[in-house]
Amino acid sequence: MWMSWRAATERALYAKDGFYRSAGQPARHFRTSVHASPRFAAALLSLMPDAASIVDVGAGDGGLLAQLDTDARLIAVEKAPRPADLPARIEWVAELPDEITGLVIANEWLDNIPVDVVELASDGPHLVEVSRDGTERLGGPPDEADVAWLERWWPLAEEGQRAEIGRPRDEAWADLVKRVHRGVVVAADYGHTLDSRPFYGSLTGYRQGRQVAPVPDGSCDITAHVALDSCAAAVPETGLTTQRDALRSLGIIGKRPPIELARADPQGYLRELQRAGEEAELIDRHGLGSFGWLVHSLSAKIGL
Repeated sequence: MWMSWRAATERALYAKDGFYRSAGQPARHFRTSVHASPRFAAALLSLMPDAASIVDVGAGDGGLLAQLDTDARLIAVEKAPRPADLPARIEWVAELPDEITGLVIANEWLDNIPVDVVELASDGPHLVEVSRDGTERLGGPPDEADVAWLERWWPLAEEGQRAEIGRPRDEAWADLVKRVHRGVVVAADYGHTLDSRPFYGSLTGYRQGRQVAPVPDGSCDITAHVALDSCAAAVPETGLTTQRDALRSLGIIGKRPPIELARADPQGYLRELQRAGEEAELIDRHGLGSFGWLVHSLSAKIGL
């Protein structure tokens, strides 16, 4: 059965037997900033330390919320079943709340919103269709709204060039922000902008921590990098920065402790060395630090 990549990915990730419906499965397949260090969660909390509630969208195993030192109401939004060992104070819901007041975090959420893939042929762009085993073929043309999005945000110039139509992610970001009446909304993801779109697109899969071919049979995560500039433009006053710059402005700098501390306080030196290593991973310009951050504040201005 042939499907567009958007439909096939939706089924592969979110159907009853899909990748994200399997309890505890996704966390075994990729490492995020949450796994790198609890300092990531603490830095996010510093954006709104007085938040009445904190919502983690695409919460995975709930690890980010579990790391927070706060009395705020904690809400994990995730389609997978609730992990058995998750602290009882964390609420677990499958859908976004209608109204939110507080801090909203969407770490590696937008990249898992399914998108269509198109390829430029001699007569214009065509949707790429895929079967359950990953075999592809060219289908019909995209609809007018998607053609308009491509012309504005991902123009195709050469036959064989591919793009992922990011309009569903623009709409998801706009919908998320619309639900927040007062607070700060942050989305962090791998992404690109108009001057750096990948020629063949970025659709890929992950299994057991390794990059694999994206086969939509429920056996792997299927993801594509986010057109971050398009998402930012979908909501007025959305800021766009890198994780490296954002975290450095929040005090995550990865500075090693002075060697003199090793003699005066060996255990303290080791703790500070571990901290520096964790921070360095979070802001590595070739790794997690290259993530893009979309930031929208509906409360006090934040200095990012």
